[in-house]
Amino acid sequence: MRIVIAGGHGQIALRLERLLATRGHGVAGIIRKPEQAEDLRAVGAEPVVLDLESASVGDVAAVLEGADAAVFAAGAGPGSGTARKETVDRDAAVLFADAAERAGVRRHLLVSSTGADPDHPGDDVFDVYLRAKGEAEVHVRSTSALDWTILRPGMLTNDPGTGLVLLAESTGRGPVPRDDVAAVLLELLNTPGTAGLTLNLISGSVPVAEAVKAVAAG
Repeated sequence: MRIVIAGGHGQIALRLERLLATRGHGVAGIIRKPEQAEDLRAVGAEPVVLDLESASVGDVAAVLEGADAAVFAAGAGPGSGTARKETVDRDAAVLFADAAERAGVRRHLLVSSTGADPDHPGDDVFDVYLRAKGEAEVHVRSTSALDWTILRPGMLTNDPGTGLVLLAESTGRGPVPRDDVAAVLLELLNTPGTAGLTLNLISGSVPVAEAVKAVAAG
């Protein structure tokens, strides 16, 4: 498979790129800064320099052309203000989904967040973030040309992955290592039966492959 990942220099994306590359898949990561390219090459990914905040749908569709799957793992990141929550976490996710549709890339994964809700109240930065993620989810779900899966990880940590998770429509709140998020994304890419599902993810007691298989089985 060839997979294109938006937010290719993010902590989850770099982990996923390494997993994909070691399994022989072609993987490209969209990055904003040229100086990030070497980090992608180090994990076996092809860097593509493109600013999703200023790119057109056509620009992104050209990158996605011929891909088997698209993963949106971009985020404005900690320390960014409300404006970039909207331009990255919402608008760039919408752009990426529209570009995938134009390029004919059906399989689409969106990395969202526990608590994402377009009607989330409040004006603090985190409130705007959850609203932006929720609005991105609504758009992706409305794009009938996509076989989408939305993954909502809990509180992200840099602890070593355990390979044991709780993956379900509803999980409650909890932490999850970025290693395990990447492992779940890899398994979701290989499990088309998860299309159309919005899944929450926290640490748990079920091996990743079994957890994904269970949600695919319904």
